[in-house]
Amino acid sequence: MSDDILTIETKDHVSLLTLNRPQAMNALDYPLYMALEDAIRGSEARCIVITGAGERAFCSGDDVKQILSKGAPSTPEMAERGKKTGGLTPAADALLHTDIPVIAAVNGFALGWGAELAIMADIRVMSETARFGEIFVKRGLCCDAPGLGRLAQLVGREQASELLFTGDIIDAARAKEIGLVSRVVPQKDLLPTAMEIAHRIAANPPQAVRALKAGLRETLDPNWRDVGKWAITEIRRLMATEDAKESAAAFMEKREPVFTGR
Repeated sequence: MSDDILTIETKDHVSLLTLNRPQAMNALDYPLYMALEDAIRGSEARCIVITGAGERAFCSGDDVKQILSKGAPSTPEMAERGKKTGGLTPAADALLHTDIPVIAAVNGFALGWGAELAIMADIRVMSETARFGEIFVKRGLCCDAPGLGRLAQLVGREQASELLFTGDIIDAARAKEIGLVSRVVPQKDLLPTAMEIAHRIAANPPQAVRALKAGLRETLDPNWRDVGKWAITEIRRLMATEDAKESAAAFMEKREPVFTGR
């Protein structure tokens, strides 16, 4: 791995994108959000595989130290990008509107926006030791648009409600049981399995594959920008609450939070 926060390796029309902040459990700071968006929008691959560096985490969500603890929804550059997407997180906008098939190779914890990243993929392959959690409620926040529009498609409304309302973190076996992932494999087989699927997709006529993905979006998806506009409005409101600030402080201080409903 290089020192780049997002590494990109492309071979035989398949691009492997690796979130490369293992020291922070591949948490997303603003530069990584923007790098991910740019990589998706600029890709000419026939299939994209996304994974995280190391074996501990796929992506642990927003970087609490750099984003949540400061209470700032975005930097000026992120805000400018958000204007172009109607408020939908720009990286999510790129992922939800690309016609390139995306595979998530979930190698460790997928939490918060890391869980959102995984469910935005078309196919998820999960390591036996990986974990998944929509933990936004634990931070005093609501989830982003994908958790509202995509999670229930995968697991049904009741299972989605339980995951969202409790913030529980589930293991790979449970994720497979409820239909969140299609395959659970040993860690050593994770990337080979994801890449094998990607190469099978890339070997097909690319225009046909892209049309099929566009057709699924047209048939099944909501207007993501409308959902994103609602979500970012709620997230900004909630970030200003005492409970959200308490959650970030408790995380930094390594203690249990005390929520007051304010």
